[in-house]
Amino acid sequence: MGNLFSDIGYLLGKYDVVGAFWVNVQLTLWAGVLSFLFGLILVSMRVSPVPSLSRGAATYINIVRNIPLTVIILACSLGLWGQLGIELAAKDSPDFLAQNGFRLAVLGLTAYTACFMAESLRAGFNTVPVGQAEAARAIGLTFGQTMRLVILPQAIRGSIVPLGNTLIALAKNTTVVQAAGVVQAASFMITGIDQNGNMIFAVFTIVAIGWVIIVLPIGLISTFLSKRLGVAR
Repeated sequence: MGNLFSDIGYLLGKYDVVGAFWVNVQLTLWAGVLSFLFGLILVSMRVSPVPSLSRGAATYINIVRNIPLTVIILACSLGLWGQLGIELAAKDSPDFLAQNGFRLAVLGLTAYTACFMAESLRAGFNTVPVGQAEAARAIGLTFGQTMRLVILPQAIRGSIVPLGNTLIALAKNTTVVQAAGVVQAASFMITGIDQNGNMIFAVFTIVAIGWVIIVLPIGLISTFLSKRLGVAR
C-alpha cells in the first residue's frame, strides 16, 4: 500500500493530471450545453405536426446515434479539417492545433450526444398529458407557443434523470477524443502506462478516482433536481 501511495505521488508530480481531467470537464460542459440546445431543436422537430420536420429529425437521430462516436470524432478532425479545411480557431494562434482540435471534438460530441438528449426529452414529453396541448390550441396558442409555454417546461422537468444519465455518458465519452489527438485523461493513462510500466495499478487508480470525482456529482445533482423539480403524477 505504501508503494501505491508513493507511485501515485510520483505520477501526480510528473504529469499534469488535473489539467488533463480539466480538459474532459470542459468538453463535457461545452458539449453538454450545445447538445442540450440541439436536442431541444431535434425533439421539437420530432413532435412537430409538419411531416417533413418530423421525418428529418427522426432520420438524423436514428442514423447518427448508430454511428460509433470514434468515427464521428475522426470525421470532424480528419474530414472537416484535414480534407475540407474547415478551421474553428485562428490560424495565427500559438496553440492553434490544440484549440482547433478541442472545438472540432466539441462539434463531434455535440452532434452525437444531441440524439440522446432529444430521446431523453421525448421521454419527458410522454409525461405531459395530451389534454394540455389540446387546451393550449383551444385558446389559440400556436404550435411554437404551446411548446415554449406549456410542453417544454414540463417535459424538461420530467426528463431530468434521463438527461443526467446522458450527461454522465457524455462525460465518459470525452475520452474518445483521444482519437483526434486532444490531450486529456485518456492521454495521461496511455502515456503513464507507456513510460511507467511498473506503475500500471497506480495509473488506473488515479484515472478511476478522477472519473468518480467528475461523474458522481452529476448523478447526485440530477437526483436532487429530479426530486426537487420533478412533476408529481
